Amino acid sequence: MKDPIIIGIAGGSASGKTTLADRVIAEFSSGVALIRHDNYYKRQDNIPLEDRPKVNYDHPSAFDTDLLIADMKRLCEGRSVEVPVYSYIEHTRTDEVIIVNPSRVIIIEGILILENPEMAGMMDIKVFVDADADLRLIRKIKRDVIERKRTLESVIAQYENFSKPMHEQFIEPTKKKADIIIPNGGYNEVGFGMLIDKIRAIIAEKQRSTP
Repeated sequence: MKDPIIIGIAGGSASGKTTLADRVIAEFSSGVALIRHDNYYKRQDNIPLEDRPKVNYDHPSAFDTDLLIADMKRLCEGRSVEVPVYSYIEHTRTDEVIIVNPSRVIIIEGILILENPEMAGMMDIKVFVDADADLRLIRKIKRDVIERKRTLESVIAQYENFSKPMHEQFIEPTKKKADIIIPNGGYNEVGFGMLIDKIRAIIAEKQRSTP
């Protein structure tokens, strides 16, 4: 078994992915690292600030996925990586980075992480967090208005123009690639427990196979 174990947590926007990933991290005292695909949004410095909300951030082309794949490979080689920091308010990357060190378990979280065949192929466990569209929209409105300082009108427009059609075209089809489907993500106690048991089983198997 390769080292580290890579777990992908995918699903629609506001489906519960972040809650699930955070709960997995909290379950282990050490040895687990988290990388969010959102941090790899491409820079938008060449676009005026007022025009950046018009960009389709739900399309695969909005992400620098090649950089994320390269960082995953570095972590598998036992090297630390510098993960970009993305500002949802400025709609672009900042000049800051987050240092992520090699760990026995690495969680990759994001809406489109199963869409790229190479990245999905690197994962030992592929999880899809499923949630009804109405619930995701309600959560998205609450999150984007409160946390990301968006207007209600802009959130609804972004959902209608980009999030909904991109979900149907790119995200929903990746459900068939998942090893585990968890409705409502971190809010699903049974699904969460099954995922934790699976991770622990893989860790135990690896420890037994290591000389």
